[in-house]
This record gives sequence, structure tokens and C-alpha cells, in this order.
Amino acid sequence: MNAVRFWIVAILGCAFAGGAFMYYNLVYAGYAELTADQVGEIQLLNVATDQPEAILSQNVKGIDTVKDGVRLSGAISYRVCFDTPSSQAMLSETYVIMDDAVPLNAPSWFDCFDAQAIGAALETGDAIAFLSEENISYGVDRVVAVLPDGRGFVWHQLNPCGEAVFAGDNTPDGCPELPEDF
Repeated sequence: MNAVRFWIVAILGCAFAGGAFMYYNLVYAGYAELTADQVGEIQLLNVATDQPEAILSQNVKGIDTVKDGVRLSGAISYRVCFDTPSSQAMLSETYVIMDDAVPLNAPSWFDCFDAQAIGAALETGDAIAFLSEENISYGVDRVVAVLPDGRGFVWHQLNPCGEAVFAGDNTPDGCPELPEDF
């Protein structure tokens, strides 16, 4: 009877240790904090020129799963928070607005990025989402959302081409060709 208890405790202990290890790797170890220099300029796509343009930004903080130039996870792990003195009115007159922006969750320790609050602000119209860069990697767009108080957020999200490819479906018309190494 004692041997059975020992093995039950050993199996449960291994399961707990494995679960804790996986949780740590997903939430903490996989992400690296980015400096403002590593994030670079916050850019939006200009309506008139169809070219990206840098906007004014300060207090830039970011995270990603890139370490020493190697991506440890998918391209949608990128998150940035910043402040901008530019008004929503000026931004919406100048840059391409995105109607289908949906922020993705960030790790809880990156507390400036609250996907639920950003998503709710987008639904109510308090926040406006802009296209920053289309196909930053195949099927992934960079999105920037700005609140009325000047707080801004950046994330990567799948576009229709990426959604189709990752679902195993045929790509919709207008999608770029899949890279050979994809």
C-alpha cells in the first residue's frame, strides 16, 4: 500500500512541476522587455501616400518573444504601450483606420496592456485603431490603437490571409504569395 501512495505522490509531483515549468515558460521566460530604441518609431499608414509615417510617441514600453534576434514564438506576441500628444481627430484624418482590430492578451505582468479594456474601448468607439504595417510577416498586420487621453497600444494580429493559411484553407483573393520557407 505504501508503494502505491509513493507512486501517486510521485506522479502528481511530476505533473505539478511540469505544469509550473510550462506556465513559467509561457508567461515569463518566453518574453523579453523591449526598450524604446528596440521598439523604434510608432508608425501609421498614411491615407494619401499609402506609406508608413512615424507619429510622436513617448513613454514607450514593449515586449516580444525575440531573444538575440531569434523569434522564440509566433509573430503575434509583440505588444507595446506608449503615449502620444497627437489627437484622435488629427490621426483619424491622416491615417488608415482599421475596423476589425482585436487586441490580444498580454502577460499579466505587462500591466500597461489590458486587452479587455482596449477591446471594450474599440467597441464603444472611445479608442480608434489604425493600420501600422500590413504583412509585417506573412499574414500578420501591425495595429495601433489610440485612446482619447493619448495612451496608445500596438500589437500584431492575423489578417484574412494569415487566418486562412493557419486554418489550412485556401487564401482569399488579393493575398501575397506564400514565401517558400513558410
